[in-house]
Amino acid sequence: MSSSPHALLHLQPRPPPQPPLCFGSIPFPSQSLTQFKKFRKSNFSLKLYNNGSKSGVFGRTSGVIRSSVAEESNGAAEQKPKQQAVVKRPYPFHEIELKWQCYWEENRTFRTPDEIDTSKPKYYVLDMFPYPSGAGLHVGHPLGYTATDILARFKRMQGYNVLHPMGWDAFGLPAEQYAIETGTHPKITTLKNIDRFRSQLKSLGFSYDWDREISTTEPEYYRWTQWIFLQLLKRGLAYQAEVPVNWCPALGTVLANEEVIDGLSERGGHPVIRKPMKQWMLKITAYADRLLDDLDDLDWPESIKEMQRNWIGRSEGAEMEFPILSTDGLERGTKITIYTTRPDTIFGATYLVVAPEHPLLSTFVSTAQRETVEEYIDLASRKSDLERTELQKEKTGVFSGCYAKNPVNGEAVPIWVADYVLGSYGTGAIMAVPAHDTRDFEFASKFDIPIRWVVMPDDKNISGSKKAYSGEGTVINSSNSTLGLDINDLSSKEAASKVIDWAEKTTHGKKKVNFKLRDWLFARQRYWGEPIPVVFLDDTGETVPILETELPLTLPELDDFSPTGTGEPPLSKAVSWVKTKDPLSGKPARRETSTMPQWAGSCWYYLRFMDPKNSEELVEKRKEMYWNQVDVYVGGAEHAVLHLLYSRFWHKVLYDIGAVSTKEPFKCVINQGIILGEVQYIAYKDSDGNFISADSGTAVEHQQEIIPEEKVMKSGDSFVLKDNPDICLIARSHKMSKSRGNVVNPDDVVSEYGADSLRLYEMFMGPLRDSKTWNTSGIEGVHRFLGRTWRLVVGSPLSDDTFKDGTVVTDGEPMLEQLRSLHKCIAKVTEEIEATRFNTGISAMMEFLNAAYKWQNHPRLVIEAFVLLLSPYAPHMAEELWFRLGHSKSLAYEPFPKADPAYLKESTIVLPVQINGKTRGTIQVEETCSEEDAFQLATQDEKLSKYLDGKSIKKRIFVPGKILNVILDRENVKAAAR
Repeated sequence: MSSSPHALLHLQPRPPPQPPLCFGSIPFPSQSLTQFKKFRKSNFSLKLYNNGSKSGVFGRTSGVIRSSVAEESNGAAEQKPKQQAVVKRPYPFHEIELKWQCYWEENRTFRTPDEIDTSKPKYYVLDMFPYPSGAGLHVGHPLGYTATDILARFKRMQGYNVLHPMGWDAFGLPAEQYAIETGTHPKITTLKNIDRFRSQLKSLGFSYDWDREISTTEPEYYRWTQWIFLQLLKRGLAYQAEVPVNWCPALGTVLANEEVIDGLSERGGHPVIRKPMKQWMLKITAYADRLLDDLDDLDWPESIKEMQRNWIGRSEGAEMEFPILSTDGLERGTKITIYTTRPDTIFGATYLVVAPEHPLLSTFVSTAQRETVEEYIDLASRKSDLERTELQKEKTGVFSGCYAKNPVNGEAVPIWVADYVLGSYGTGAIMAVPAHDTRDFEFASKFDIPIRWVVMPDDKNISGSKKAYSGEGTVINSSNSTLGLDINDLSSKEAASKVIDWAEKTTHGKKKVNFKLRDWLFARQRYWGEPIPVVFLDDTGETVPILETELPLTLPELDDFSPTGTGEPPLSKAVSWVKTKDPLSGKPARRETSTMPQWAGSCWYYLRFMDPKNSEELVEKRKEMYWNQVDVYVGGAEHAVLHLLYSRFWHKVLYDIGAVSTKEPFKCVINQGIILGEVQYIAYKDSDGNFISADSGTAVEHQQEIIPEEKVMKSGDSFVLKDNPDICLIARSHKMSKSRGNVVNPDDVVSEYGADSLRLYEMFMGPLRDSKTWNTSGIEGVHRFLGRTWRLVVGSPLSDDTFKDGTVVTDGEPMLEQLRSLHKCIAKVTEEIEATRFNTGISAMMEFLNAAYKWQNHPRLVIEAFVLLLSPYAPHMAEELWFRLGHSKSLAYEPFPKADPAYLKESTIVLPVQINGKTRGTIQVEETCSEEDAFQLATQDEKLSKYLDGKSIKKRIFVPGKILNVILDRENVKAAAR
């Protein structure tokens, strides 16, 4: 341990800087005044008012929750001069937050230079690309943004080069739909929304490098999205195919499966049908094995990795061929190929099922059944894949009127058409084994199709069940000596292997690895998206990529971007843009009029942030190799599959062509929880208006009424009416949405409590990854904590509720107790930030503050270290306190305090105290405590003092660190007992 107890803090007192220009009590850089007046003009009205002691300060006058200037009037007929009153605040957040946001903006404090010291470690922390909607932010959005900002600020202070950028995933259907409804061009709407989002993010003090800001809608950006598409096209990974798609006539576009809910479009609730269309596809299936195998090395939540594994859906099995039979039972010459993961059950196949969109269906359906089958196909086309494969739905299907031959026993089995089989998975046909598959069992039971058991469970208790058994066991009823196949008495695995060997030798089938993963539909019939950089020759229809030197292919300006209603995309209306020439041959050609999906721009943006102004290449190799993978990537769980999977796919392609040096883009992914709207308390009423308790069993049949929180109280595990505790209520929270009216605007919270309070509250609500319920009243606690922190350093307010300049800290040596409290806090905060347990880090700072309030004085070096600890969480307050403590520069790059293990060691012990050999209590003492000090502490203890005060002591027995035994006269003991 150093002889100087505060030498280990690595902090030295500095002389106060020369004061810059002041506006009221707030110092500003001299060149900042004009900019400050303009700063965040769209969100705040900045005015001067007299605060009674200074020339004036800035105050918000938005008045949404609480105005910073309250007008008073006595209501008399005669108008009196209006007086302005300053709103009392625990600390002047309304002044300091605007001040420091302006300072950071002007000084580009968080800019990461293009040329950096690459000998230093790097830290790339990224938020998932936000879509700038017209609604702006609600308080759920800053949860992840605050977490990444804490990490970014923390790592800067630890000496890392930090890359912490922000941009906009701004193409997509919502902006286009709004444009169609209002007649406003989507570019105008998008830019306005971006301005709104950017302003809100800046108002929360996030330390983004705004010099690296990008938008997917800018031609300088989507030039490289188009370039990546051309690389995919060169390698055969982009192709066109006739595929059944989710077509929404009302929206005039193809929708992804996740955009269709119960047969309706997610946006607008319009009917969606399945329709074959020629579409661009990306061959993500070519990377299925790598996408699956490389998951094992990622520091991602296991739940996300499992979701991706399930989405990829790798399975091993066999493809078997079932010859189609004519009406006289002879083979027609065509076969239905099925895929099965259980070839051991093939003797139990009693029927086949083909998807309604199976390409061979129209060739073998019987004349008698054709009309029925066509009606069923039409019905199935109106359902999404998700609806069709829902396990709980009632099974539907129709008989094709045709049969096929089971290759292993020669039996004729009926061919059915059912929508629970998808044309996009496997071969679009299955062999149905109802005894050993739940869906097949339900279907066979409904349509009276034979059920044959061919696997005996090893567990005899299951054998008597009349339900489908889908597990493995011993194979029975599975032999055909004529064809030379006998798998009876084999285990399921042995039987499956023998069936595959037999099938390959007899040409009836082969071993097959299959994936649930389908190729990526990569075209949308919409205007607001990246143009696809290809042309089609008029004479041959040949697809020709445009030259890379001609990129970007920019969107043409259109006045009418509404759907054509014919399936032709809106871009087809730009006739002069569509008609073009092949750049190489000069032949007449037409441009592709579909555009890329919204996913395209967000697949690779993390790379562009490394080198956003590069006009020569996607990213400079040297910069890509330094910034490498994203170290921490934070976003919602709703992106756990598609966005992450598509980004991984593109990254692997870029790795294969040498554009990047890593196999995976994101080292660590964190899904922040959802912030739900405030709790709603719901009561039930009968037809006469009388309350019914929610636990009555009949309450749900009656009308509901929302009860205000002030009329509710907790009773045990339930909530009840205060006026009638017999009435139980339902308490529930919902995801924030405009339709529910439970959205909380962060602007209002910032106006009322300040950005630091909002940041601190969102981190203090609970673990980052858990869902939490918003409670506006809950922010009061962290707001008070910040107020107490302010007063600890600055002192109590003056009589006019303003605060004097400077601080009340002292320059003396810290006491041992103070250093122990500080270093315990440093260790805990550091550990919790590293582990993203931000809520418990705040708790540690609260504990320190409570201890500090008991001190007689507050040494500068202890307080400065605490301010640095606080700065990642509450940067505005920390910057202001740092300035008041005598520092002329921002603390953003100050070294983060390090805990000294010497001060973390517990130096106190619990010492038992005996009176005449009987333990009467304990005291807490230093390990090196002397007998006299121990005795004095015992006499001051409330419980022990009654035995010792004024008593005659014969002797004391003291074993250091073990026990103190005080021997009294017997009479004294009796008196103490009485």
